[in-house]
Amino acid sequence: MSWLPGVDDDDEYEEWDESAARVRPNPKANRPRTKRRPEHEDAVVGRVLTVDRGRYGLLVHEGEPEEREVTATRARELRTQSIVTGDRVDVVGDTSGDEGSLSRIVRIRERTTLLRRSADDTDEVERIVVANADQLMIVVAAANPEPRPRLVDRYLVAAYDAGIAPLLVVTKTDLADPAPFLRNFAGLDLPVVTSAKGEAPLDALAPLLDGRTTVAVGHSGVGKSTLVNALVPSAGRATGRVNEVTGRGRHTSSSTVSYRVPSGGWIIDTPGIRSFGLGHVDRDSILRGFPDLAAIAEDCPRGCTHLADAPDCALDEAAERGELDEVGRLRLDSLRRLLATLAG
Repeated sequence: MSWLPGVDDDDEYEEWDESAARVRPNPKANRPRTKRRPEHEDAVVGRVLTVDRGRYGLLVHEGEPEEREVTATRARELRTQSIVTGDRVDVVGDTSGDEGSLSRIVRIRERTTLLRRSADDTDEVERIVVANADQLMIVVAAANPEPRPRLVDRYLVAAYDAGIAPLLVVTKTDLADPAPFLRNFAGLDLPVVTSAKGEAPLDALAPLLDGRTTVAVGHSGVGKSTLVNALVPSAGRATGRVNEVTGRGRHTSSSTVSYRVPSGGWIIDTPGIRSFGLGHVDRDSILRGFPDLAAIAEDCPRGCTHLADAPDCALDEAAERGELDEVGRLRLDSLRRLLATLAG
């Protein structure tokens, strides 16, 4: 009896062989794997405005008549890369911005700056706060909550490390005189804007923001989101009050969002924080923020910490020779305070 179906033993047939079997081709299964990726020459450039659980709010065709906001996800090849507010990205797919549409981020463009922080000073794993900002607006309150000079020092360290220009805004000056607090930074080339409670210094702030991408940081309850709402009336950022018992503000902003300022420029509002780790920063990054002192420090012995107890520090020798004027001595004090902050 034949083992081929439909063929009797008496029929003549050729001996069956596996090589004679016809295999239906599967183009996907048989396609050789490659690491080459599409060039995406049709991609459009987008600015990341928001990041929310794997979805990215983008502004595409910025400054053009067809400018619009779209929602995007990331391409598979970017799954190990962080995409943050302020990033410039290349986008493909449905960029119509219609309800329910979804585009895809396929490339992250080169970043000019990165504002980073770590969980604490012992953690060297950096967390990117925003990308491509060129100004850091540090918001503090003269009172309620009390200003924290050492937290401001940490913001300044992060700004100098990132190559971002710092700007200090002091709110609620009707509750306390900000002068004693500001003396901590007298030696720094630090622009300062002040405002009373319930007032927004728009006339003073607007020119400083125009043409720049500014990231706003500050302790909870200092009035940062109130400032953002005054600068961008359509922002609608939640605001809160300070606990009368603890003196602490309550977190009201839970996400980092970028807004276009009607008078010019961009402002990125960040959630209020109570700590700012510097585990990723090195000493040379701080010194670069003080170019006049860095030139003197070139004569320091190798490994010099530039702190007050550092042996044979050229900065001390310059001060003893009278080469530093009053402002120079104040700047030296500020530099050493920042370095001491970094050293823990």
